[in-house]
Amino acid sequence: MTSDDSRTGGLALRYATAVFELAAEERAIDSLAADLASLKALLQASPDLSRLVRSPLFSREQQAKGMAAVLAKAGAGPLVRKLVLLLAKKRRLFALSNVIRAFESLLAKQRGEIAAQVTSARALSAAEADELKHLLKSRLGREPRLELIVDPSLLGGLRLKLGSRMIDSSLRTKLEGLRAAMKGSS
Repeated sequence: MTSDDSRTGGLALRYATAVFELAAEERAIDSLAADLASLKALLQASPDLSRLVRSPLFSREQQAKGMAAVLAKAGAGPLVRKLVLLLAKKRRLFALSNVIRAFESLLAKQRGEIAAQVTSARALSAAEADELKHLLKSRLGREPRLELIVDPSLLGGLRLKLGSRMIDSSLRTKLEGLRAAMKGSS
């Protein structure tokens, strides 16, 4: 992690903690979590929105106006609107994805969950995701919160990330290991 990453992470955690505490006071954590999840999905789905958030070429007024329109159309609650517009006003909108990630971590900790990032070559069915969730819960003793990612370059299998632990059973990694072993034995 570079010093810029750690600065952004610390900044994101401060904003996430502040909005989390406000939501707790207002008993609105669940609605805030839903709004942030929707915003995260919008950011991932729209390259234009992602560019608006990350690009320093847009003025704070342009970012605020654009984000206000997006949030209004998405029906976001007042806490999310205040958070996003404050980030735009302070020229820190670039940290929005990290703020959402930090909020999700705080929420998972409060709920006793563990975040699990699951990358697969194809989209998992609901039954497969449920089976994986039950398996992880039995092994970890905590409720896993799955983030499902599709990466066709894996060819097959899964890559599972739990905190700092990585379990890679992807076909691509196995083939690369086999290729390296064959090169070493010739």
